Amino acid sequence: MAQESKLPASKESAQNPGIFDWHPFESFRRQFDRLFDDLPSRRSLADFQPFDRMMSQWSATPPVDFVEKDGGYEITAELPGLDEKSVDVKLSNGVLSISGEKNEEKEEKKEGYYCSERRYGSFRRAFRIPEGVDVDKITADFEKGVLKIKLPKTPESKKDEKKIEIAAK
Repeated sequence: MAQESKLPASKESAQNPGIFDWHPFESFRRQFDRLFDDLPSRRSLADFQPFDRMMSQWSATPPVDFVEKDGGYEITAELPGLDEKSVDVKLSNGVLSISGEKNEEKEEKKEGYYCSERRYGSFRRAFRIPEGVDVDKITADFEKGVLKIKLPKTPESKKDEKKIEIAAK
């Protein structure tokens, strides 16, 4: 006995009856595709301002640069919208971790308009500290949403550096 479907048949299955009915995933795919047929185009979804602003201003994993300089290493993390009180920097077992949490609420009321937005989330980044770092002299500075951590090298590690000549054959 054939099973009755209340979903509209596609042109493809109308031309070849029964060709796609045997595969359950094909049926699911067609239903899923039809679900998005009635939505606006991607362009208009991206123009939905509160969602777009939220996605552009906060990422679960903030961008971080880890650079070796003459006297040591420097880690720079971009943390817009945060202050130094909502960021933690810890060193444990040779691993430096940066973590933080963002909690922001915004409410806007105008005549005939009400907008309430909440943004929250946490992040954690961890880095293995290279050998030769003087862990007692590590410093962290926070200014205008940018965290800079300086990891100076020990004097012994600077002495261990040696240029090796390359012989041409």
